[in-house]
Amino acid sequence: MPKKADYLQKSSRKGMKTTLLGILVSFVLVIIKGTAGIVGNSYALIADAIESLSDIFTSTIVLAGLKYASRPKDADHPYGHGKAEPLAGMFVALMLVAAAIVIIVQALHEIITPHHAPAPYTLLVLVGVIFVKEVLFRKIIVVGEGLGSVAVKNDAWHHRSDAITSAAAFIGISIALIGGEGYEQSDDYAALFASFIIVYNAISLFMPALREILDTAPPEEFREKIKVCAKKVKGVRDIEKCFVRKMGFEYYIDMHVIVDGDISVHDGHEIAHWVKDSIKEMYPSVSDVLCHIEPFAPHLYKVKNEDGNLFL
Repeated sequence: MPKKADYLQKSSRKGMKTTLLGILVSFVLVIIKGTAGIVGNSYALIADAIESLSDIFTSTIVLAGLKYASRPKDADHPYGHGKAEPLAGMFVALMLVAAAIVIIVQALHEIITPHHAPAPYTLLVLVGVIFVKEVLFRKIIVVGEGLGSVAVKNDAWHHRSDAITSAAAFIGISIALIGGEGYEQSDDYAALFASFIIVYNAISLFMPALREILDTAPPEEFREKIKVCAKKVKGVRDIEKCFVRKMGFEYYIDMHVIVDGDISVHDGHEIAHWVKDSIKEMYPSVSDVLCHIEPFAPHLYKVKNEDGNLFL
């Protein structure tokens, strides 16, 4: 298998492995929280179960997105299928908003409907849920950061939002139990509060995925590292332009490479290939580098910009 295809497949498999783990854990928690919430008379716990149910659905979408994004390039998709990965991330963020809306509507209904305080044992269930979901978040976020995957990172934060709703439910139920009569709706208010936190997180997760879909440039330091790598290649005088965009797990680079103006077309072509090979070897996440060769002519280049790049 080619080196690049191998990198793409390994990245995809790593992301899918953690996503499958999240689906399995969420499935178990849906049963535990749903049962404890119904029997223990806690809507906050039931809301938690709804959130975990949405985790399963969104994680499945992430799984499908990662699998599709790992497909090799073809005639219809010469740049690969990487955009499926941030699209999956956007969907996860939107589903977080949908889950929060469901929780808000039901919590408001529970607040205006008289009911008994939750059972004390629901607190033990919530402690276990918070611990499991936080551990799951930390495991998946590390993978997401390592892969630079918006979808995997968003999936991790979906689990963190589950831990947040569980923590809010714990506080609300504790207040209801300690306060006694008149405080029965405390866990409902807790669920309501947690839903707004979820919406805030969803918006924060949606924007990076949207920026990737719109081909927003990655952090400046990454572009500078690419330029430094290119300048080390024999025959390169300077880098005039360097544009970087992200496609799923991989990056595509367009750059203008300045070389001596009196060399042959063949030599300029060779330098372009050396630049491309050097960058791809240094950064496995770079899928392709398109080099445009510019001739260096001292009498034509009059000024430099703040980056030190030459312009006419």
